[in-house]
Amino acid sequence: MSFVIRRADPAEIPACAAVIRESFGTVAEEFGFTPENAPRFTAFAMSEERLRYQNSVEHRPMFTAHDGERIVGYVSLFPGEDGSCELCNLAVLPAFRHRGIGRALLEHAEEEAMARGYIRMTLSLVDENLRLRTWYESLGYIHTRAATYNFFPFTCGTMEKDL
Repeated sequence: MSFVIRRADPAEIPACAAVIRESFGTVAEEFGFTPENAPRFTAFAMSEERLRYQNSVEHRPMFTAHDGERIVGYVSLFPGEDGSCELCNLAVLPAFRHRGIGRALLEHAEEEAMARGYIRMTLSLVDENLRLRTWYESLGYIHTRAATYNFFPFTCGTMEKDL
């Protein structure tokens, strides 16, 4: 399979939001998250309006993976002030997983962060998702923190990697 990664076009925001919701929806299903017990979880909280805000107000760099004309993956960056950049909403449609798209999006995001002068990439994940945590560890990320919040029925893990 061949795919192309490029900067997201604002006109693609509806499709990007749908990719994020569907991708994170499999995590919600696997771990039993619902709109009632985890309304702030990405699968339920991501909207076109939120992505438009991130694009136009926060000026987040957003990237899409395309299989032909179809958007099959998404990732964005949230610049920090301490030389770090946060990887946000790395998402690949379930039917397109295990084909290297997620890794390519991650590597593209890391290259973009370095080109912008960032020295560290951070990310958050469901800490109980050991498969995902192990995948990030295999790519050089280190688990640095775990925290619980009253609005999530899971532990939020933080990982980072020096670029």
